[in-house]
Amino acid sequence: MSKIPQITLAFWVMKICATTLGETAGDLLSMTLHVGYAASSLILISIFLVALVTQLRAKAFQPALYWTVILATSTAGTTMSDYMDRTLGLGYATGSAFLATLLLCVLLFWRGTVGSLAVTGIQSPRVELLYWTAILVSNTLGTALGDYLADDSGLGFAGGALLISGLLLLVVLASLIPRVSKVALFWIAFVLTRPLGATMGDLLTKSHAKGGLDLGTVGASATLAVILVACVAYTSRSDEPKPA
Repeated sequence: MSKIPQITLAFWVMKICATTLGETAGDLLSMTLHVGYAASSLILISIFLVALVTQLRAKAFQPALYWTVILATSTAGTTMSDYMDRTLGLGYATGSAFLATLLLCVLLFWRGTVGSLAVTGIQSPRVELLYWTAILVSNTLGTALGDYLADDSGLGFAGGALLISGLLLLVVLASLIPRVSKVALFWIAFVLTRPLGATMGDLLTKSHAKGGLDLGTVGASATLAVILVACVAYTSRSDEPKPA
């Protein structure tokens, strides 16, 4: 049985919610609680590895476990990106370029060794490990790209979110064209939803003076967590076999 959910509208809603929560929760740990980017990265990567091992050992798709790993890649990606861009001083543009190159290398290696980048029917542990590696890198890239759009590009939090939303709309329209690769569109959308989550996270948490809604990392994280849990619970019930 496949251990990956079907790619539906609900999947993308939960993906955006999880990546936005990853942004706010990562900032909550590293900045609000003053743990720091390096220590936060180590903590969150450890949580990600534990969740990933549990996911790899699972025999079938478990919605709560799957979205826990997605959330773990998002929070770890947030602090890793911040550590690279801020602590190491690479900057958002250089960090984004480096991570984009790294993601391309992961996808090319996946394509070269497996023959396809399709994410439906994943059963092999090797393919699933490549899948989660690509997701971790893409979520880290999305954080850097989202921060670049919000801080360095001059677009601001709302402008960055609108730009990414426009690009995602183009992806949706492209999916209506029969000859366009649905696999390529999936990975483009997967990468773009992360900076959307990053900019939305900044929009929720930053002060009014900086163009945000001033919910703070605690308030935004709590709200997003409730929404994500509710969505996972709802889709889990929807996927249960109906009595005859």
